[in-house]
Amino acid sequence: MPTLLRTLFSISIISLGLTSCFSDQDGAPLPYLGRHTMTATDTLYHTIPDWKFLNQDSSIVTNKSLSNTIYISDFFFTSCPSICPKVMKNMLRIYEEFEDEEMVQLVSFTIDPKRDDVGKLNLYSNNLGVTSDRWHFLTGDQDSLLDLADDYFVVAYADADAPGGFDHSGKIILTDKAGHVRGFCEGTEPETIPKFIKDVKKLLAEYK
Repeated sequence: MPTLLRTLFSISIISLGLTSCFSDQDGAPLPYLGRHTMTATDTLYHTIPDWKFLNQDSSIVTNKSLSNTIYISDFFFTSCPSICPKVMKNMLRIYEEFEDEEMVQLVSFTIDPKRDDVGKLNLYSNNLGVTSDRWHFLTGDQDSLLDLADDYFVVAYADADAPGGFDHSGKIILTDKAGHVRGFCEGTEPETIPKFIKDVKKLLAEYK
């Protein structure tokens, strides 16, 4: 990844973290993360662009098919020897917390689709003991997946010198029904998960 692009990523993540601090107050709504555009009549918030991938059951999943839910995302790969097992352990904690909440779904995007095909993701999800109607493990075109990570404020790129061949962050992202990023936590840090779960519940309350 070019140095300038890395710098821009760092600035984005720092800005994201500073903005998220305002959600810590009880009763305050979760912020809308990312750049805002002001118009004469409205504020346009950063929105996740359309995406379309295959899940572990070979079913097509799109952001539009999740439009009636709030969803929680991460970017990983099954052969990751570094942070992914920690992130998945915490994603599983979140999954178990909201397993009976129909309005919450989880989405894990592989950044290594050449190795993580549908069969590999099916085996992986089965080993976790999760159901595909609540937690989608998605694969598809690698460039599209890596580009999409940018929109979720996640660093992810191929790097032959990194463990497993990819350098990536372990952020877990919360997205609302309109495709706005509303929160995140560090998936490698278990102590951040209770606050994140609280934020998910706060966002759910906006729709109930």
